[in-house]
Amino acid sequence: MKYLTPQNVIQIHFELVEETGGSQGLRDLGLLESAVMRSRQTFDGKDLYSTLILKSAALIHSLLLNHVFVDGNKRTATVAMIEVLILNGKKFKATNKEIVDFALWVENKKPKLEQIADWIKKHTK
Repeated sequence: MKYLTPQNVIQIHFELVEETGGSQGLRDLGLLESAVMRSRQTFDGKDLYSTLILKSAALIHSLLLNHVFVDGNKRTATVAMIEVLILNGKKFKATNKEIVDFALWVENKKPKLEQIADWIKKHTK
């Protein structure tokens, strides 16, 4: 399993904001580290998030809801999630509108992790 580091996510954020506009800046390094490390959590030697899809769901969920950046949290969280899938040999397919709607849904409706994972699974091969 390949993971992103907090530095990888910071790089994604800065590149996205530079390309698409907005304010750059990290609001809370501790929250970023916590969000990125969540998908690696174990209990009694077993992964809490047992699949790549659940790990990706945990990542986007934590990045979106922790608001670790000054701006661009939805963009950064979504691209980070997709990047983890690609790093692990998966293909992600969704329209821009579907991705935007998904990020807004996660941020505003705060669905359960399993619901987020279901959406990701439907768009991943």
